Amino acid sequence: MNIAIVGAGLAGLTAAFELRDSGHTVDVYEGGDRIGGKLYTVAFDGGPTDMGAEAFIARRPEAKQLVDELGLADSLVSPSGMRSLLYVDGETRAMPAGGVMGIPSTSEPVAHLVSEETARRIDEEGQREGFAWTVGGDMSVGALVRERYGDDVVDNIVSSLLGGVYSCTADDLGVRATVPQLAEEFDRLAADGPVHLSTAVANLEAARKKAAPSSGKPAPIFATFREGYQELYEALAEKSGANIYVDAFISAISCEGEGYRLKGGEDTVYDRVLLATPAPTTALLLRGIAPEAAETLRAVKLANSAVVGLRFATDEGLPENSGVLVGTDADDVHAKAFTLSSRKWPHLAERGGALVRASFGRYGDTVAMTASEDDLVDWALDDLQTITGFDGRAAGVEEIFVQRWFGGLPRYDETHLATVASVKDALADVPGVGVAGAWVAGVGVPAVIGNAREAARELV
Repeated sequence: MNIAIVGAGLAGLTAAFELRDSGHTVDVYEGGDRIGGKLYTVAFDGGPTDMGAEAFIARRPEAKQLVDELGLADSLVSPSGMRSLLYVDGETRAMPAGGVMGIPSTSEPVAHLVSEETARRIDEEGQREGFAWTVGGDMSVGALVRERYGDDVVDNIVSSLLGGVYSCTADDLGVRATVPQLAEEFDRLAADGPVHLSTAVANLEAARKKAAPSSGKPAPIFATFREGYQELYEALAEKSGANIYVDAFISAISCEGEGYRLKGGEDTVYDRVLLATPAPTTALLLRGIAPEAAETLRAVKLANSAVVGLRFATDEGLPENSGVLVGTDADDVHAKAFTLSSRKWPHLAERGGALVRASFGRYGDTVAMTASEDDLVDWALDDLQTITGFDGRAAGVEEIFVQRWFGGLPRYDETHLATVASVKDALADVPGVGVAGAWVAGVGVPAVIGNAREAARELV
């Protein structure tokens, strides 16, 4: 069979690798001038530096298995374990421990981040009437936490943590779509009686404590590659054995007999097509072959963001923390987060100096699209000094890289999972066409890997 994969990001390359020994001809088309998608390692003079995703959850088996198959296990490195900070009300404060994505079960760990009134609301939530929850359904994280705990829990804590992952505030994200373990606990509670947020979080904390090792240091949660994510996407491309075409923009797909022809691709009729592209692109490509799925998929919106990478001659004065997340109501800075990369990753600290990443943009704003490169760099330097006291200009800026991510991540709102299910149902009647990627699987390298491998197997 002839198989076409559209998109040479992590999903497309992983699917191609999964098909390496299938005996089929695999062509991968990438509309951009490079492979890797949202994985992007830049060749700084100081060493390879990631300007997209920078880490993955090491405990997920999907990533570990693929890394082992590629022979890259010795390239994995772990973070330092330094804690992050929150920037709230014009000052940095300690990140609260426990909870679920910043949602606490009691006021104790977050008392330094919220008002006394909010602290009382948190502690009294379990005595209030429970909230309505539909088993198997979803609802806005922000709306739920605001109603049960108060605005400052959302604005100061939850949106900061979720925003660092999803480039959205908590109000634009669904519970089941982004914190599935919490939704599953709500399902369990709803089957027996009233549902309370504090009870659900406390139950998850207890389960996590029970599962923790009784002795010894727990394994690191995150990992990355010593030479950056280029190690992963270049190995996938090389070992897939697929024909990979860059600067190959596929503008349409049409049916031809029992197969498919790609406008902009090779002069080939393909028996199978896998779309490993962002949701809006996938919707456009499905219009000619699966109009119902295409129309449904148009509901998925994307968030834009920008990353500014900065390398300094010295790290003197840089806080001994892995990063800083910014509360959504902060009006004295533009950045939403800083990763103090050379503090977070010992292998980067070994290079000397300091490496910092500044992140900008959430769903609904236009910062990534409209701000000039000079403004983004100036904001990064100014905000870094405002938040941490570190004067990057005085420290000596040795390298700068600005990366804009237009439509980098889907908005995983409370309707997202239902939309994905509807698209899959519509595609069930279209033989030989599959979809993969972050909008299908959820955010995170392991999730995308697992989904892409499954999609490739289903395709053949």
